[in-house]
Amino acid sequence: MKKTLQLIVLVLFFLGMQASYAEKLRFGVEGAYPPFSLIDTQGELQGFDIDIAKALCTAMQVECVLIQNDFDGLIPALLAKKFDAIIASVSITEERKKSVDFTNKYYNTPARFIRKKGSGLEITAEGLKGKSVGVQRATTHDKYLTDNYEKVVDIKRYVTLDDAYLDLEAGRIDLLLADAVPLADGFLNKPEGKNYEFVGEPITDIKWFGEGIGIPVRKGEDALRERLNKAIVSIRADGTYKAIQDKYFQFDVYGE
Repeated sequence: MKKTLQLIVLVLFFLGMQASYAEKLRFGVEGAYPPFSLIDTQGELQGFDIDIAKALCTAMQVECVLIQNDFDGLIPALLAKKFDAIIASVSITEERKKSVDFTNKYYNTPARFIRKKGSGLEITAEGLKGKSVGVQRATTHDKYLTDNYEKVVDIKRYVTLDDAYLDLEAGRIDLLLADAVPLADGFLNKPEGKNYEFVGEPITDIKWFGEGIGIPVRKGEDALRERLNKAIVSIRADGTYKAIQDKYFQFDVYGE
C-alpha cells in the first residue's frame, strides 16, 4: 500500500509539472551579457537570448516567464527548481552534462582574447607569463584559462563582463578572454573600446567549449527537452530565428 501511494504521488507530481509546462515556461536568464542579454534604460530585459526565449515560448504556445539570475548561480538555481530551463549562452560541455541535460545548440561562436593596442602581448605561455587576465567567473572561458594558463598568469574572475571591461580600461588587467560576440558588441565597438583589439586566433576547442550553446534542463526532463528541440527547429524553419539573428548580428551565429 505504501509503495502504491508513493507511486501515485510521483505520477501526480509528474503530471503537475507537465501541466505547468503546457501553460507557462520559466526561463533563467542573466541580463548582463550584451548583446545576448542586458537590461535596457527602462529596466527591461533585452537581447538575443531574451528574444530567442520568447520565440520558443510562442512556438510552444506557452506563457514566457523570465527570471534574472547571476550566471554562476544559474545551474544551482535550475536544480533548485527556481525555473524550468536556462537561456543564458550556456555552452554544452561534458562537465555540465554531469549536472543537467541540454537541448541541441541554438548558436555557436568562438572565444577570443582582447588586449590594448600597442601592448605587443601574444597568446603563448611565454607571452602571457606574469600578466593579469580577466574572465567571467564559472564560464567555459574561466575553465579554459585555468586549465591552460593558471601557472603563468594571474587570473581575475568577474561576476559580469561589464566589471571586467572597467578593470581593463583602468589597467588592472592586461587581457580579457570571453566570447567574441559580446567582446565586440559590448566593448570593442564602443568608444571606450577604441584602443583595444582582438589578439590570437578564435578558440573553439570542443574539450572546453563543447558543441555550441544549448538550453539546460534538469536531468530526466526529456519531454521538456524534446519540446524545446522541436521549437528550435520550428523557429529556424519559419524565419523567426533569422529575423532575431539579423536584429543583432551581421553574420550567421548558428554555426555549422
